[in-house]
Amino acid sequence: MDKSKEGSIPSEMRPRATDYGFDLDRMLSGVVSLRAEIPEDAFTAEVLGTERAGHGVVISDNGLILTIGYLITEAENIWLAANNGQVAQAHVVGYDQATGFGLVQALARLDVTPMSFGSIKDAHPGSRVILAGHGGQTQAIEAEVIAKREFAGYWEYLIDEALFTSPAHPNWGGAACVGIDGRLLGIGSLLIQHSGGEEASADGNMIVPVDLLPPILDDLLRFGQVQRPPRPWLGMFTADGSDDDVFVVGLAKGGPADEAGIEVADVVTKVGDEDIESLADMWRKIWAQGAAGVEI
Repeated sequence: MDKSKEGSIPSEMRPRATDYGFDLDRMLSGVVSLRAEIPEDAFTAEVLGTERAGHGVVISDNGLILTIGYLITEAENIWLAANNGQVAQAHVVGYDQATGFGLVQALARLDVTPMSFGSIKDAHPGSRVILAGHGGQTQAIEAEVIAKREFAGYWEYLIDEALFTSPAHPNWGGAACVGIDGRLLGIGSLLIQHSGGEEASADGNMIVPVDLLPPILDDLLRFGQVQRPPRPWLGMFTADGSDDDVFVVGLAKGGPADEAGIEVADVVTKVGDEDIESLADMWRKIWAQGAAGVEI
């Protein structure tokens, strides 16, 4: 969950308007504050909390906003705030568990400039990017792409190619990752640590690429979810260990893995009769067994 920090980003870490060939303030106006209220009895309330705060990015003239899904999952009320002082309520349009994206719709007109989409095909290790939260230049940080690679999450999540940036934005959830042309590259999802060499490590962010949105956008707008067979869900939280081991680090109470007798600290070695090589490999082999309801 996003751990928001109050206060502005140090001036030496902020982007300078003179370094970019676009209107920096106009671009930053497209990032809004997002606050969501979740019922206490919601399935995700215990893990993600009942009050969630982060950001969203306006992507259309009619107030459609792209954010990271964990902020709005099971949300009952959503409030938005723009840099110009406008405040509006919103409702959830859709959520996609596979990508982690969420969409919300502002219920009043926001006088901000929507962001156009770029592509992570144009971002490479060493590329300069801006990570922007709501609040204009004081809440934007200049960063660098440090990697493009697959990402496997312990909560049964996998994307084939994510962006990794550093330094980290202190309030990363739903923040906009923007390229040097002012176009949206992705949405901030996680705080990560990466090796800085000689055993040093530094904080950074994992960014979900905006490239994943166009193929699923129509489904999210029409149905609120993507029309694909639901994946098997085990309720098993796992992490890569040494060698090819995958360790169980937690269980969803009452979930399939819990009911099957799997315990924390167990080691997963195979899916069916196939050896696993990593956390990502395990998820792929589980999902290859069939749609939700299949016996794993």
